[in-house]
Amino acid sequence: MPSPRPSSPRIDLHTHSTASDGTDSPAELVAAAEAAGVDVLAITDHDTTGGWDAATAALPAGMRLVRGAEFSCVSPTGRTIDGRDERPVSIHLLGYLFDPAHEAIVAEQQRLRDERVNRLRRITEKMAADGYPVDVETVFSLVEDGASAGRPHLARALVAAGVVDSVNQAFAELLHNGSPYYVPKSDTPVEKAIAMVRAAGGVAVFAHSLARRRGRVVEPSVIADLATKGLAGVEVDHPDHAPEDRELLRGLAADLDLVVTGSSDYHGTNKTTPIAAETTAPEALEDLVSRAAGVEVLAG
Repeated sequence: MPSPRPSSPRIDLHTHSTASDGTDSPAELVAAAEAAGVDVLAITDHDTTGGWDAATAALPAGMRLVRGAEFSCVSPTGRTIDGRDERPVSIHLLGYLFDPAHEAIVAEQQRLRDERVNRLRRITEKMAADGYPVDVETVFSLVEDGASAGRPHLARALVAAGVVDSVNQAFAELLHNGSPYYVPKSDTPVEKAIAMVRAAGGVAVFAHSLARRRGRVVEPSVIADLATKGLAGVEVDHPDHAPEDRELLRGLAADLDLVVTGSSDYHGTNKTTPIAAETTAPEALEDLVSRAAGVEVLAG
C-alpha cells in the first residue's frame, strides 16, 4: 500500500533506474516512489534519457514526473575547497526538463555512454589480470540493453563473486577514484553541459557539489563562476553532504540566486539510501519549472 500523502508534497529530484546504474526498472522506480508517498519524482539516469518513456507509462494518478538526466562533467578548474589542488575535478550536473531530441544532447550523451563502456571494460580487465574473479562478459550481462554502463555494474559482479559484501564496500575498497584499478574517462566540460541543457530548454543544477567522502570537490568560487554561465541551482540536501557544507551551500545559493534542491540520489539496492531520504521544497521546484522551456512536468 502506498504511504499516505503528506500535507506538504514530497519531492525527490535525483533518482536512478536500470537505464543507468540503479537496480529498479523505471516502472519499479515509480512504484517505489509511490509506496514512499512521493508526490513529485525526477528520473535522472547517468548520461541517458532511456528510462523516460517507461517511467511516464507507469506514472500513477496523483504523481508528477520531472524528466531529467545526470551528466558526467569535469570542472572548469580543479581548485578544491582549500585551493591546494589544481587538477581537474570530476563533477555531476543534473539537467531537468530539456528536449531529449536536441541534437547536441543526443550526441554528447551517446559519446559519454561510449566512454562509460570503454572505461568499464578496461577496469574489469585490469582487475581480472590481478586475479579477481570477474570478466567482461559477466559484468556487461548486468547492464540492461541500451542502458548507461558504470562501475556499479562491476561492483555488483564483485558482490556476486563473493569478493565484497556490498556495492558500497566495493567502491570503498576497490573502485574508488584513488584505486589502482581506476580508469579516467573524458567527461563534458561543465560549462558546455550547462550551455547544452539551456539550449535544449532545460535547467541545470550542480549535483552533490561538496560530497567530500567521494573525493576532491571544487571550491565555492567555481560554483559562483558557473552561476554566471547559466547554472540554475545547487543540490544542497544530499545524503553525502555534511551539515556545515549544507549551510555553506545554502548561503552561497542565496547570494547567487540559485535554486536550492534536496534529493536522495536513490539507486535501489545499489545504495542503502531510501527514496525521498532528502527532498526539495515545493517553491524550489516551482522556481526551476519557471526557468525551463523544454518539456513539461508530467502529471499522472
